Amino acid sequence: MSKPRVYEVAKDLNITSKNIIDELHNFDVEIKNHMSTLDDLDIDIILEILTQQNDESNKQDLNQKQEKKSEPRTNENVAKDHHKAVDNRNAEQMRESNPKNKVKGRYFDTRPTTVDLDKLDTERIEELVPDRVKDQGKQKQKIKKGFGKVKKDKPSDENLTKLQTKPQKSKKEAVEIAIPDEITVGDLAQKLKVPAAEVIKKLMTLGIMAAVNQTIDFDTASLVAEDLGAKVEKEVIVTEEDRLFNDVQDDPAKLKPRSPVVVVMGHVDHGKTSLLDAIRQTNVTATEAGGITQHIGAYRVKIHDKEITFLDTPGHEAFTAMRARGAQVTDIAILVVAADDGIMPQTVEAINHAKAANVSIIVAINKMDKEGANADRVKQELTEYGLVPEEWGGDTICVPVSALKKEGIDHLLEMILLVAEMQELKANPDRLAKGTVIEAQLDKGRGPVATVLVQNGTLKVGDIIVAGTAVGRVRAMMDDKGQRVKKAGPSMPVEILGLSEVPDGGDIFYAVEDEKKAREVVQKRKEKIKEEQFKAHQKVSLDDLFNQIKEGQVKDLNIIIKADVQGSVEAVRQSLEKLSNNEVRIRTIHGGVGAITESDVMLASASNAIIIGFNVRPDSGARASAEQQDVEIRLYRIIYNAIEDMEAAMKGMLEPKYKEVIIGHAEVRATFKVSGVGTIAGCYVTDGKINRHSEVRVVRDGIVVHEGTLASLKRFKDDAREVAAGYECGIGIDKFNDIKEGDIIECFVMEEVK
Repeated sequence: MSKPRVYEVAKDLNITSKNIIDELHNFDVEIKNHMSTLDDLDIDIILEILTQQNDESNKQDLNQKQEKKSEPRTNENVAKDHHKAVDNRNAEQMRESNPKNKVKGRYFDTRPTTVDLDKLDTERIEELVPDRVKDQGKQKQKIKKGFGKVKKDKPSDENLTKLQTKPQKSKKEAVEIAIPDEITVGDLAQKLKVPAAEVIKKLMTLGIMAAVNQTIDFDTASLVAEDLGAKVEKEVIVTEEDRLFNDVQDDPAKLKPRSPVVVVMGHVDHGKTSLLDAIRQTNVTATEAGGITQHIGAYRVKIHDKEITFLDTPGHEAFTAMRARGAQVTDIAILVVAADDGIMPQTVEAINHAKAANVSIIVAINKMDKEGANADRVKQELTEYGLVPEEWGGDTICVPVSALKKEGIDHLLEMILLVAEMQELKANPDRLAKGTVIEAQLDKGRGPVATVLVQNGTLKVGDIIVAGTAVGRVRAMMDDKGQRVKKAGPSMPVEILGLSEVPDGGDIFYAVEDEKKAREVVQKRKEKIKEEQFKAHQKVSLDDLFNQIKEGQVKDLNIIIKADVQGSVEAVRQSLEKLSNNEVRIRTIHGGVGAITESDVMLASASNAIIIGFNVRPDSGARASAEQQDVEIRLYRIIYNAIEDMEAAMKGMLEPKYKEVIIGHAEVRATFKVSGVGTIAGCYVTDGKINRHSEVRVVRDGIVVHEGTLASLKRFKDDAREVAAGYECGIGIDKFNDIKEGDIIECFVMEEVK
């Protein structure tokens, strides 16, 4: 479409060509004569000048019209006066706008010159029409879409075509996009149909420097998209597992009360097993007077027409192992404490495990029948670990019991029901079952056998279930008394047959309707496990702590502290927790006295924690378990070193230079005092080797009592450079003579880490 010329625009706007040329010269637009062509921007400038009317000139026009009305007029005079008034008015407007707009260089008004009439209603359009246009007799005026121009009633078709240099655009619709939890910058640009550079610019304005292939979260992506005029929705990615399991939130109206699930924990020999036996025996019905055979690792008891499910787990290790796999099985933990012993190391572990799992704790103070039993002392010790008894103003229920004499058992069960009632435990029995595998084994005659706890829905014989990488149809179910049952509701433990393989304890199981899809999901899970075997699961470590903080992976840094004395535990705990800042909070989830054990490693693995050892050593089982589960153990002898390492890790400056490598261990079996030399230890090398030029430490009951170098290493009367495992030797330690039988001499070297 050809561009309009100056004289054509002047004719349509009822102004002279000279006025247009002069005004455009003021804006440094080179127009030679009335035959020059005008582009869109030039026309917009002219229209902007014409539409910015001066109030004073409008008043003058109005006064002139009123004077003319009082005089007798002919049609010829009316037409002449009208054209004369228009010319005068336009000339006046040009003169007045010249001083305002005449500046050096090209100048544009920042207000938009294009009016989108689709966004304005009729009344709003009327307000935009200048008063002079409304007052010009009865001539109807039209506003041309696209330029916002004031036009005459009947412009010539040819001129109208030439003025309309832009095609009429329809209203641009906002792009609607769906964004997942994470998306790359390039993919976002593709969805928005804009260049990636445009998205990167918007991210920079938000203070985010990201390349095309980098991933941004939903919140950031939605801000950028909305800034670019798009409508954003959250993209919900539905996997095959989501479709198969249909794990949707239950309608509150369909929920019904369920019985509580209870686990019993505590220190060795404090009476866990005796208490469980007492609970079982006091609740045996008359028909079972001959005793009860325990078939599975869970059972139910009945009191006041209400049932309680007990998990017969071997302490907190299995409890934590299930939690490490993401299974939240229990509602209440019973902490068994002997009234004569009080709080012991494993009791503290049990408290920390229960707190970490966020379950309610009821303390059963056992052995009240024994001489020297002191319930108040136990309560006093409990307060040191954040468990304040109810009678002392806290919220921890403490129940004195005697498992031996079966006293206080009923009261304990009533307290369990009371806590369960306060928790308002509910489930929906009218849906497909979901629950947790408590334990599983391979039986020679029956094949894979799994003990499961139904947590929601109802499990029936014939249901297809998926548990981890196992899939199958339930062929038979037995309850805790060994009797066959056809269905099991919420909080009911049952033993099931029919799985394809043995699942892991802690696996979540689902009952499903489509067996074919179930087998496909299991196959994908197996493939995923194979892939993950090639990728080491990255646990939190001090070496990479700063990078993980930057990536937002670490918010709470969990630590487990083991030391030689309780005072050291508290000192290390307070010193490290003071280092918490806005980016990472250091949280001690367990602290104890003694060697680092396998139980500590298991808790660290479940909670993604670092173990800090202060003047203690890990035993062989803990060391092997830590390597297998990729749990970091940091050992220190000086508290300031631990603090400095933690600070350096949080600042990203941790640069480990040396790594301790254990060469071997020797057990002291006899000691000899030699005059002028000191104490010589007769030792047996249990593993590895003892090297003459290596450093050694003396470990007694898991606690380091000395660290130094060898003064001598002999085989019989001859000096030896090294002694291998399985051989005896004599060892003298430089500047240390307090060697005792049973001590472990640990030989190690410090290797430089490249």
